[in-house]
Amino acid sequence: QVQLVASGGGLVQAGGSLRLSCAASGRTFSTAAMAWFRSAPGKEREFVAFITGRGSTTYAESVKGRFTFSRDNAKNTMYLQMNSLKPEDTAVYYCAAAFKVYFGGGYYSASEYDYWGQGTQVTVSS
Repeated sequence: QVQLVASGGGLVQAGGSLRLSCAASGRTFSTAAMAWFRSAPGKEREFVAFITGRGSTTYAESVKGRFTFSRDNAKNTMYLQMNSLKPEDTAVYYCAAAFKVYFGGGYYSASEYDYWGQGTQVTVSS
């Protein structure tokens, strides 16, 4: 089992920045593929970013160039640095983990992930 705790959300003005954190425990963190998803009111859960155990990253087109995903395996923690925030970034952000190298449904699919954090609210004002 893996336990994930997300933190770092808050209220910021458009153009501002936040850094989200996700702390993991319970299983070898370095072997897990990790992702961030977000959920806005009335919308399906949306893929945001993906990172492999070795640190290779992939981003949704909507956040590319603005968000940076990183991990510190020694601290069992991953981070999402969010810059140039827009009102449409407003959502609850969830971290997720999967212990696999092959994603039959795609790494962007929420159903591929076995472990989830509780979510942290990000609100961006115009």
